[in-house]
Order: sequence, then C-alpha cells, then structure tokens
Amino acid sequence: MSTHHHSHGHDHDHGDVFHTHAPLGKMRMAFFLTMLILVVEVLGGVFSGSLALLSDAGHVLTDIAALGLSWYAMKQAERPSNQRMTYGYYRAGILAAFINGITLILITLWILWEAYQRFQRPEQVAPTWMLISAGIGLATNLYLGLGMSHHHDINVRSAVLHMMGDAAASAGVMVGGVIIAFTHWYPIDPILSVLIGLLIAFGAWRIVQQTVVILMEGTPRDVDLDRVVGAIRSVPGVNNVHDVHAWTITSGRNALSCHIALNGSQTVTDSQSVIREIEHRLAHLGIGHVTVQMEDQNHPHEDHVFCTNPDGTHRH
Repeated sequence: MSTHHHSHGHDHDHGDVFHTHAPLGKMRMAFFLTMLILVVEVLGGVFSGSLALLSDAGHVLTDIAALGLSWYAMKQAERPSNQRMTYGYYRAGILAAFINGITLILITLWILWEAYQRFQRPEQVAPTWMLISAGIGLATNLYLGLGMSHHHDINVRSAVLHMMGDAAASAGVMVGGVIIAFTHWYPIDPILSVLIGLLIAFGAWRIVQQTVVILMEGTPRDVDLDRVVGAIRSVPGVNNVHDVHAWTITSGRNALSCHIALNGSQTVTDSQSVIREIEHRLAHLGIGHVTVQMEDQNHPHEDHVFCTNPDGTHRH
C-alpha cells in the first residue's frame, strides 16, 4: 500500500519563504515613468544631436517592453490554479525573466556594435541637452530600481536590472556630456557605452542561468539535497528514502516529492505523524510543498536516492 500526501502550507510561520509578493503597483508605476523617460530622451537626443542619448532611448524602449512583460506576468501569476494549470500561472514570471535576460544580452551586442561605429566616426554633440535628458533618466531609474531592489522574485529582479542598467547608461551619458563640454573629446562616448554594455551583460547572463535551471526543473539553488535527504532519514519510523525530486515552481516556491520506506508496523495515524514531521523539517530547509509516497520496507524500489536507471525508467 502506498499513500500520497500533499502539503500546501505549514502550521508555523517560517519567514514566509514560500510566498513572494510581487509589487504590482510599483511595476505599473515603473512602466509609465519609463514611458516618460523615453519621451524626454528622444526629444533630448533630437535637440542635442547626441547619438549616445538616442541609443539610450533605444535601450529605454526595450525596458518598456520588458517592464510590460513583467507586469503582464505578475497579473498572470495571480490567476488561480485550474484543471489545465494545476500549479497556477507562477511560471509566467520565470518565462518573462528569461525573455528579459535574453533581451538584455541582445541590447549589449547592439551597444557594442554602436560603440564600434562611433569609434570609427565620432559625432559632435551639444552637451547641455545631453546632461538634462540623461539626468532625468538617471534620477527616475534610480528611484524606481532602488524602491524595488529588496524583492527576491526573479521576475522583479530582472526588471530592476533593466532599470539599473538604464541608470548606469544615463550616468555614462552624463559623464560623457561633461567631458565633451570641457575637452571636446568625443571618443569618451563609445568607451562608456562598452563599459555599460558589459555591466548589463554580466547581470543578464546570471538571470538567464537561473531561469534555465528553474525551467529545466533543476534542484533549487538554495536547497542542499544532502541535508534534505538526511533530515528525512532522521525522522523516527523512516527506514529509507528514494526517488527524490526537488524543483522550483517559481522563484521562492520550492517543492519536493519522494518515496519513504516504513517498517510496516505503523498505523495510519503513526504514518501521518511521520509525514507531519518530514514537512516540519523540510519547511526549515526552504521547501514548502511536499509530496510523500509511503511504502513497506519490503516494497521493491530503487537502491539509489535519485532515479538512476540506465534505461531512464522509474520502478515504483
């Protein structure tokens, strides 16, 4: 006989490790304020003749798409689970973060290409408009990015990275404007562009790596599987554990399923208390959704903790 048990929460508060609230209102405000930055930088670029400012406006345009995507994904994540989507729509945020990360890498390539073009043909610019427009962009992005930076949701973090990348780009444009105003040394513009582009790419690559692990159902970064297996084995009444799977539903929501072998003499009530103890211990290790299948110790099962049959099949 085997029994399944699903835990959708926990009796105690463990620092809210399972539920990450995404700041929907802030994301909406960020979307509209970024639209304002776009208008300011396009006008500034036209009036100053600054290619740097116009390219920064192009960067802002991609930010608007990314923020809109993140905002949409958060709305999707609020939808309840149903027969078609039993986990709900939490993964919408992970998909948005993945697309944002890829977009940022493409932006970096575009910035590097633009910088190469400007090294070949430095452009003359009027620095005053450059400073005013980039200053507005810098202030707005810092206000938005710092206001949302304490959230752990990977989708929010990818949007914050967009904002910080944009703030860095605006700061670079301002520094370039000051240097051009005093020295008329135009190559400073593409030099700063390259540095900004590499900074953006580094952060984007980390986000792409994290989202790929989640989409591939990899073990969560913050979960030590050896400790988890040890915690399950240490529960009185558990003879062994096998067929262990740990994955992330979305950022901050970890799940685990496993088979445990009992000695066969426990009553149903005893076995339920064993499961409650497993849930309790795993909650402290960052796993909030636990599914346990109970088996008699004589039940045929894998010798390994994880599924490692060479032909890829699972024997239950």
